[in-house]
Amino acid sequence: MDRAIKRLKAKKVLVFERGEEEYERSVATSNLLFRFSRPECVMQPTTFSQVQDIIKQAKSQKLEITIKGGGHSYAGHSTAFRGISLDLSKLNTAKLDIKSKSVTIQAGCQWGNVYKTLVNGQHDGFVVNGGRCPTVGVGGFTLGGGLGPFTRSIGMGSDTLTEATLVTADGNLVTVKDSDDPNSNKGRLFWAIRGGGGGNFGVLVEMKLQVRRLRNKDGIVIAGRYQWFPKSGMTDDFMTTMNSFYTTSWPNRMTIDSTWMCDLRGRSSADGVRFLIYYDGTKEEFDVVIDEYIKNLELSKQLKRRSLPEKSTRFLHETLVSQWTEETKKAFPSNNTYSIYSSFIFKNDRITIERATSIIREDMEAFRRRFSGEQVEFLVTWIHSGGKATEKKPSDTAFFWREAVYHTYVTVEWVDKWMETDMRPFLEDVKKKLRPLSLKGEAAFINFPDGALGANAHERAYFGDNRQELRRVKKMWDKDNFFKSAQGVGLPKSAENDGGSGVNRPNEEDLTHTIAGEHWKYFGTKNFKKELNELVELGL
Repeated sequence: MDRAIKRLKAKKVLVFERGEEEYERSVATSNLLFRFSRPECVMQPTTFSQVQDIIKQAKSQKLEITIKGGGHSYAGHSTAFRGISLDLSKLNTAKLDIKSKSVTIQAGCQWGNVYKTLVNGQHDGFVVNGGRCPTVGVGGFTLGGGLGPFTRSIGMGSDTLTEATLVTADGNLVTVKDSDDPNSNKGRLFWAIRGGGGGNFGVLVEMKLQVRRLRNKDGIVIAGRYQWFPKSGMTDDFMTTMNSFYTTSWPNRMTIDSTWMCDLRGRSSADGVRFLIYYDGTKEEFDVVIDEYIKNLELSKQLKRRSLPEKSTRFLHETLVSQWTEETKKAFPSNNTYSIYSSFIFKNDRITIERATSIIREDMEAFRRRFSGEQVEFLVTWIHSGGKATEKKPSDTAFFWREAVYHTYVTVEWVDKWMETDMRPFLEDVKKKLRPLSLKGEAAFINFPDGALGANAHERAYFGDNRQELRRVKKMWDKDNFFKSAQGVGLPKSAENDGGSGVNRPNEEDLTHTIAGEHWKYFGTKNFKKELNELVELGL
């Protein structure tokens, strides 16, 4: 490592080591489960050629590397615990070409950087189908498929990708495009990066996405937020309303996300649902749709009252931030909470929905009873998909779960570290109940990853029947498996060694002390004592 650092510094690569301020800033994380991140160094390239130099050096010396884009990973996949943290945050330029209706984005950007190109140019009526929360990283979002506010009317975020440039395991700079022969090596790589996840085939450094025009000729978006705490609680009437809501075939122009909330941290004494609304059309049209599909008068009234028409640039600049304020705050290292996640993919058939909502209501009641007085939170977020996203076949891109109408992720969050021994078993129990209802009894969304998915099983959960082709593309572009991670795409395997069934192993309870135990091993070494003294001297 010392030799690699010396050589790369000589090439003007920004390299930071343990104890340096920039190192500490880079490894800081909002999820305290990953607070033990102490890679040997952080490297922040400022050019594509520097990324090439880093990859060549790391591969030649067999150094472990973890790619960190502009955002975060629910399962800590972008968090390095050893080796090199390849931090792309300095590659953060976004350039809009409104004439060609495209935007070129470097991989260290967050979606807020991209939206500003439309806002600053006052391009009302145009959108990029990016992340709902402006702090989401562009690279991971797009490579994982990408669910945006306008997925139902535009398609998956990866469906708008037209070009991408990557640094491969050999250190080569390769550009792939939608015009490449789909049977060529480049064409197959382009297929794979549209839903095959990040960090599997190379380091994404730049991409080009389509900019789409909204249906509303005045460039208006209807957007709103409403937190519903029914006065009578989560009664059968409430359940009837929510089941009808989830089984409705909404027009493609309408997207309504929802989160079931059970927050025991003193914010509310009741459970409720938060609705986030995006509609591409007029306010008059929106009101008609709400009245047609939502028969609960209280809910209908509030959704109409709290959803306002505004220019699309104001929506991108201001409203998205306020709608997702909780998620934005969680992305800050100062958040100081622990959280774990798991995701599920549902269609909107009544049998599935009624079973899922019944399980969620029962578990929220149990959570409130069991953990009353604790600083804990249980959330179930339903991200509205379907619409245009379903029009492609599962094999058209690496994103397989085209039948999805809702990508649902469960969050369990706590403040006191000792609550981990209660929170993990609770989530494990929720997963055992909901997993059979997910598509094919195993589907999960790679952009809402579950760190407890077992070896091999994660490929079935994230990639479905596309996993074998992804492995073949992996062998084509990374035959030595240089880019590897706990839940990455592996090299081809036999059918007998295909992961089997049971996407919940190892279970959450087994992970409770294992993860922390592995991380704490480092903290008993001489190196740690030396670095601790350095941190004290720096006032960190």
